[in-house]
Amino acid sequence: MTRKTLIPVIAIGVLVVGAIAWFSFGGKAEAESDILVQPKRGKFVVSVTTTGELQAKNSIEIQGPANARTAQIWQMKIAQLIAEGTVVKAGQFVGELDKSEIMGKIREAELGIQKAQSQYTQTRLDTTLTLTSARDELTNLKYALEERKLVKEQSVYEAPATQRQAELDYEKAERAYKQAQTNYKTKVQQAVAKMTEVSTDLAKEQQKMGVLTEILQQFSITAPADGMVIYAKEWNGRKKVVGSTVSAWDPVVATLPDLSVMESITYVNEVDIQKIKKDQNVVLTLDAVTDKKLSGKVTSVANIGEQRPNSDSKVFEVKIQIETKDTTLRPAMTTGNEIITSTIDNVLSVPLEAVHTDDGVTYVYKKDGSGVVKQEVTLGQMNENEAVIELGLTEKDKVYLSTPADADKAKVISLGQPKRKTGEKTAASNNKPNNN
Repeated sequence: MTRKTLIPVIAIGVLVVGAIAWFSFGGKAEAESDILVQPKRGKFVVSVTTTGELQAKNSIEIQGPANARTAQIWQMKIAQLIAEGTVVKAGQFVGELDKSEIMGKIREAELGIQKAQSQYTQTRLDTTLTLTSARDELTNLKYALEERKLVKEQSVYEAPATQRQAELDYEKAERAYKQAQTNYKTKVQQAVAKMTEVSTDLAKEQQKMGVLTEILQQFSITAPADGMVIYAKEWNGRKKVVGSTVSAWDPVVATLPDLSVMESITYVNEVDIQKIKKDQNVVLTLDAVTDKKLSGKVTSVANIGEQRPNSDSKVFEVKIQIETKDTTLRPAMTTGNEIITSTIDNVLSVPLEAVHTDDGVTYVYKKDGSGVVKQEVTLGQMNENEAVIELGLTEKDKVYLSTPADADKAKVISLGQPKRKTGEKTAASNNKPNNN
C-alpha cells in the first residue's frame, strides 16, 4: 500500500473510532441523564430509619460492694474482668476490684482496734486500782471507827472533858467512814462510766473492722445466677472494662441478660421525634445477618432529649421490643430500625429526585410526546425516597429523574391552567399557595 492510499485509510479509521466513542460514551451519558420513570400507584409507607443496639429487656445485675459508702469508699477501679460473652454459673468468678484503698482502711482499723484495746486495758487497770484503794481506805476507816467507839465506852469513868473528847473523836471517825462509803459509791459509778466508754470505742473499731472485712469479700465479684456476662455501660455509653471506675452509688459491673425478650435501643433526632409514637410497628434488620428481617413495636419514647457523644443535635431515646423469636440475637448487635409512622393505601408517588421547587411552586419535568413540559404538582406526604402526588400526574405519565437538557424551553403547565411558556405569569400562578 502506497503512502497516498494509506493517509485516507487512516483518516477513515479515526472517524470510525470517534463515532464509536461518541455513541458509546456521549450517547450513553445523555441517555443516563434523561432517565424516565412512571408514577407508581399503591401503598405508601412513611417511616423513620435509625440505627440501634440490641439489649435484653430484663437482666440481672452483677454488682460490686453495695455498702462501700459505709466505709467512705466512693470510687472503685476494676482490676480483673472475664471476657464479655462468657457463660457462667451462679457463684462463678466474674471479676475483681482494686483493693488498695480498702486494704489501707483495714490497716487503719487494725491500728484503731489496738489503740482502743490498749485504752480499755489501761482504764480497767486504773479503775481496779482506784476501787481497791478506796475499799482499803474504807476498811481502815471502819477499824478507826470501832477504836473510837471503844474509847468512848471506856471514857465513862473519866473526867467530863475526857468523855466529851472521846465523843467528838467517835463522831469524827463515824463521819469520815460514812463519807468514805459515799465516795466509794461515786468511784464505782465513775469506773463503770469509764469502762463503758472505752468498751464502746473498742466495739466501734471492731464493728468497723467487721464492715470492712465484709466489703473486702465483695471486691471479688461472682455471678448471682447462671447466664452470659455482658459488660455494663458508663454514663457516656462506653462499656466498663478493666481500668474503668465503678461508683459506690451505682456499683454495677456487668449484667446477666434474659435473652428470651430482646429490645433495640435507638435515638431519634428532634426533627423526627414528633412522628414516633408508642405501639408503632417496626421492621428491623441485623448488620450481622443482612438478609434477616424481624418485626418489632415501639414500647417507649423519651420525653426529654439528650446530647449524645459526637452529636451536635439533641436526640430522644426510643425502645423497640423485638416480637420475632430468634435464638441468634445477642446483646450489642447493631440493628437497622425502620419505624412505620403512617401508611396510605392506593396513592400515586414519584421519587424525590424528580420533584423540583421554584418560587414556592412544586413541579416535575414530564415527557410530552417528543418534548418536555414543566408540570406543576401538589405533594402529599413524603418519606426518605418518594413523595405522594395528589394532583398533577397520572399513572401513564413519564417524568424525568433529573433536569433534562432542554428544560429551559419546557412549557409550564399549572394546575387547572392551560399550557404556557416558561416565564409567563398568570393571576392564578401569582396567587398560588406554597405546597412544598
